[in-house]
Amino acid sequence: MASGKARKRQLELLKSAWRNEKASPAYAEDGKDALMVSLYQMDLDRTEFLLRSYLRTRIQKVGIAPVPCCFCCCKENMENHLKQNVLSRLPYGYQDFCKQSLSSEEDDMVPQPQLDTFVFCKSKVSVGPFQLDERGDDVLDLSKDDFYVLRYKSIKPLVETGKMDLV
Repeated sequence: MASGKARKRQLELLKSAWRNEKASPAYAEDGKDALMVSLYQMDLDRTEFLLRSYLRTRIQKVGIAPVPCCFCCCKENMENHLKQNVLSRLPYGYQDFCKQSLSSEEDDMVPQPQLDTFVFCKSKVSVGPFQLDERGDDVLDLSKDDFYVLRYKSIKPLVETGKMDLV
């Protein structure tokens, strides 16, 4: 059992990670110790094995049960209906779910993280003069416990190293 202070510290770490992940427009890298990462990975692999085994068993039973089988048929019917009545009436280049046009090589209807978005952040440590853009025109003095509204792209390294929290 962890002591009260250790629990509070763990809770603060969890809250900080949650706030950063919630406010970040992109996937945030986490700089954890390699041993801890391998232990977590082993635990995740074990959980993943159990979950896959459970799902494999459930999927084998789907064909037997009438309700899931009916759902699969309804979903397939809805997809066919959408293709026949909507997508088939669109111009040739726009008859795909995930592409804006058939000439696109990527699924451009699926949004990408907008790293240029502005986020609210709080400096955990005094960083000092910090360059906000590639050109070096914008330099800001980041002080401890001050709040800022900055582009995520410019402060992403500070968030990943734990020097800045997103709020």
